[in-house]
Amino acid sequence: MLGKYWENYVHDSDIGVRGIGASIEEAFEQAATALTAIITNPLNVDHLEELDIACDAPDQDLLLVEWLDAIIHQMFTRNMLFSRFAVKITENQLQAHLWGEALNLHKHHPAVEIKGVTCLDLHVLEDETGTWLAQCVVKV
Repeated sequence: MLGKYWENYVHDSDIGVRGIGASIEEAFEQAATALTAIITNPLNVDHLEELDIACDAPDQDLLLVEWLDAIIHQMFTRNMLFSRFAVKITENQLQAHLWGEALNLHKHHPAVEIKGVTCLDLHVLEDETGTWLAQCVVKV
């Protein structure tokens, strides 16, 4: 395993988010960082405010969709960006703590606006080495 990391990838006219980690929680945290990276460099988002999120779904794949949708909802309703995530998953229920700050156009230079999460290319799985992958496509 290469450790935990995130990446974005092009998917038609939209953007994919991918999180990799040693646990499902790390993979979800990294997918959330990839979500922020669509908008701005996550390293430019300070940890000035904290927020808790909870969500559930019938399976792990849909839990990823619910998780990322919940973050997008908080971004829009609070006019914030998030760059640090602590996730705990029990069965198909997720509890998370997020850190971020208010969106500042001059500091964050937002590249695009995220419209929502899709089920395209949706995968949450553990490989034979114990590495977890969490990925899907978001509409921009």
